[in-house]
Amino acid sequence: MLWDIDHTLISVNRLSRELYRAVFENLVGRSPTRLAPMAGRTERAITADTLRLHGIDPTEELVRAFTTALGRAFDEHRHELAERGRELPGARSVLTALADEPVIQSVLTGNMEQIARHKLVAFDLDGYVDLSVGAFGMDGAERPPLVRLAQTRAEAKYGERFDARSTVLIGDTPHDVLAGHEGGARVVAVATGTSDEAALRAAGAELVLPDLTDTEAVVQAVLGVTRR
Repeated sequence: MLWDIDHTLISVNRLSRELYRAVFENLVGRSPTRLAPMAGRTERAITADTLRLHGIDPTEELVRAFTTALGRAFDEHRHELAERGRELPGARSVLTALADEPVIQSVLTGNMEQIARHKLVAFDLDGYVDLSVGAFGMDGAERPPLVRLAQTRAEAKYGERFDARSTVLIGDTPHDVLAGHEGGARVVAVATGTSDEAALRAAGAELVLPDLTDTEAVVQAVLGVTRR
């Protein structure tokens, strides 16, 4: 199963936006007038679109320079993640419950791997997931292909075939729902981000929950998929 991170497992408030702005200013030499939408999107897409909004061609070299600097910024400010952020209600209980089931937990996140690791470590959640079989925000600009990438990585490591009948994605945005359906996964959506339950239902999620506090409901939703 594949976890989204931001606004699904944790929230780090405005730290990400602050670091994006600082990196842009350091790299470009002026403050950004605005940032590209972030919710449910990959680091690669956010970076490229933010540059485009300021009339800058997002060449591969520049995007790499930007995200490398962003990774360093998170390295330097990693102590602020737990200080300014929070673990979302029910997240640890569900992670713990699924650890006792025959389920491989990993992530499908818009964060680049380095940042994803920092965020999970900050809240001591990294031990529940196998990041080596996840997919991250520098693996591609769009989320749907990342589902198959994560499945391929899991197949190579665990020697099993993973498809839509044996994969579930948990996230908080319509982008997560789209990623699952186009990429090959069932979706459990939680209204813990900027998208409400109605929007997540309209996007087509198989199950929509207000949050992760009903541990049994989440676990049964995941097991109902992986046991088919």
